[in-house]
Amino acid sequence: MAPQKKTIRLLILEDSQNEAERLVSLFRNAGQATRVHRLTSSEDLADVLQQTWDLLISAPRSENLEPSEAISAVRKQGKDIPIIQLIEGNDAEAITEALMLGAQRALPQGEDEWLVLIASRELANLEDRRARRSAELALREAEKRCQLLLDSSVDAIAYVHDGMHIYANRAYLELFGYEDVEELEGMPMIDLIASCDQADFKSFLKNYQSMQGSAELVCGGVRADGGNFKASMHFSPASYDGEPCIQVVIRAESDNAELEKLREISSQDLVTGLHNRNHFLELLDNAVERAVKAGQGASLAYLRVDRFASLQADLGLGNSDRLLAELAQILRAHFADKAQLARFGDDAFAVLVTDATPAQLEQSLTALLRKVESHLFEIDGRTIQATLSIGVAALDEQTAKARDVIDRAHRCAEELSDGNALNIYNPADELAAAANRGEVIAMVQQALEQNSFRLLFQPVISLRGDSHEHYEVLLRLLDPQGVEVPPGEFLGAAKDAGLAARIDRWVLLNSIKLLAEHRSKGHSTRLFLHLSSSSLQDATLLPWLGVALKASRLPPDSLVFQIDENDAVAYLKQAKALVQGLTGLGCRIALSQFGCVLNPFNTLKHLNVDFVKIDGSYTQDLSRQENQEALKQLLTELHEQAKQTVVPFVDSATVLATLWQAGVGYIQGQYLQGPSQSMDYDFSSDDE
Repeated sequence: MAPQKKTIRLLILEDSQNEAERLVSLFRNAGQATRVHRLTSSEDLADVLQQTWDLLISAPRSENLEPSEAISAVRKQGKDIPIIQLIEGNDAEAITEALMLGAQRALPQGEDEWLVLIASRELANLEDRRARRSAELALREAEKRCQLLLDSSVDAIAYVHDGMHIYANRAYLELFGYEDVEELEGMPMIDLIASCDQADFKSFLKNYQSMQGSAELVCGGVRADGGNFKASMHFSPASYDGEPCIQVVIRAESDNAELEKLREISSQDLVTGLHNRNHFLELLDNAVERAVKAGQGASLAYLRVDRFASLQADLGLGNSDRLLAELAQILRAHFADKAQLARFGDDAFAVLVTDATPAQLEQSLTALLRKVESHLFEIDGRTIQATLSIGVAALDEQTAKARDVIDRAHRCAEELSDGNALNIYNPADELAAAANRGEVIAMVQQALEQNSFRLLFQPVISLRGDSHEHYEVLLRLLDPQGVEVPPGEFLGAAKDAGLAARIDRWVLLNSIKLLAEHRSKGHSTRLFLHLSSSSLQDATLLPWLGVALKASRLPPDSLVFQIDENDAVAYLKQAKALVQGLTGLGCRIALSQFGCVLNPFNTLKHLNVDFVKIDGSYTQDLSRQENQEALKQLLTELHEQAKQTVVPFVDSATVLATLWQAGVGYIQGQYLQGPSQSMDYDFSSDDE
């Protein structure tokens, strides 16, 4: 199931049902999902204010409830609900009066574009206020945790203001030999510095205020008993109890030669003596920065040892390390000082060459392939031969990040299935290049062409003993790095680009294939499949689907086509025709995100649906009695119409009892099982 789309909870004070519907359509046409309630009386307002709302739009006047009374009631209850007051004409006095009463904005009635812009701004401000309140709570918790970490840290930490201690942790006290922090109160920090270093310390502290960021100073420290030690002090700007100060972290220095040796080799791979992966990534980041800012290009070669796993199994770990070390010597000799070399993985090396394009490196890398192929490795008395697969990619001014270059070169090497070859990344493939740059539409087009979307299945579980196994089919898009792109990002962009109908057909076709295979194993499975607004308007969908069903030999009622309530309202005539056609084929219908329009049951008069999936906003904060009652009332009316109900976003066990008592037919959510690539949920466990 896709992450829940943000639904705006909207109150409208308007006597005319038609005008209220028109206002709601403004938000719908602007792409904003809404859950709406039209206020009818002061009692009604008192009831709904027990819930959470995001915006109130008031008509200039109402016979049932005066706008001023509504504004006053909201303010008295301390509710953070932005109020937009509509005014007849452009009466400056009426606008001023509305603002003085407490409305956030007041504007002439009928200025629809203005209204939508103002509403968007007020909603954004509301989100900022809510986020700030959450952040303030989180900050207080973080400050508590930070204080605990400071107190328990093994590092000696102190906070200093104007050279005086204002805080010191236990490790700091122990380092200097003091029992209690009170002993340091009023003591200048310079008193803890060896006399021979005090002048340098005083000068450093004086100049630190003009510095930016962190700084270090090595000097002698003096313990309470007069003993001296060499200390490395790290200074950084900080605040304590809201006051600016300096954080000082002190570590006692030791003249340990082994420590110095570790520092020297921290950037090296121990087996080959080349740069290790972490250090090479730093070098690569610097090269990317130079390419972008200074136009200094470079090339990255990714060298994979062919069939290394077999070599390692044959030679053993120790001898395979000897092979890698000898191979590293060949690389050093071949590139001399013209490149940065690293062992990048168990079986891979990386080469960074500045001021060279992949084409300019081709001859040298081809010679390297021949050199390695002809080399006879003498390992533990045995003669071993090895080959490389090399992928090459360029760093240029369009390179976004180092990871992109590595992935390109790595993919080029992996494409050489036979090994002992060279493959240079070709940016001429604009679609692939655009997808690699993270352009969403390019990734969608590439997924359609390469059949590389991913389908996930989330169980829809019956609370009433239905013997069928139900899953909702969810679509996922992976970026070139294999990371999921949020559905909210690519589905909207695909719709705007006219690709939604193509995506729907891809999902339908692949879901039908997978379902036919799954049911052939004896499963009685149904799939919930989404249809976009584009498919509602596609007259060729029904004939195409009829052919696909006939070819698959699936029972038509194994498919449940899911239509979003907002789409159904916006394209009611087309939705009605499609639902009738799908029902004629024998398929089942579900209406999703139900309960967000002003009169949701009006939609059910026109659409004969089997399942109604409640909007996720109804399951938010069900610990509150008023939210439970709102959900139960909606479910009761649906059950009176003999509709099978589905409640999504069930994320904890605490709501199950409420849903059962309300007569819910089906549930789904992370608590039960998240989306999976397999239809492997054990439905029998829910019957026990």
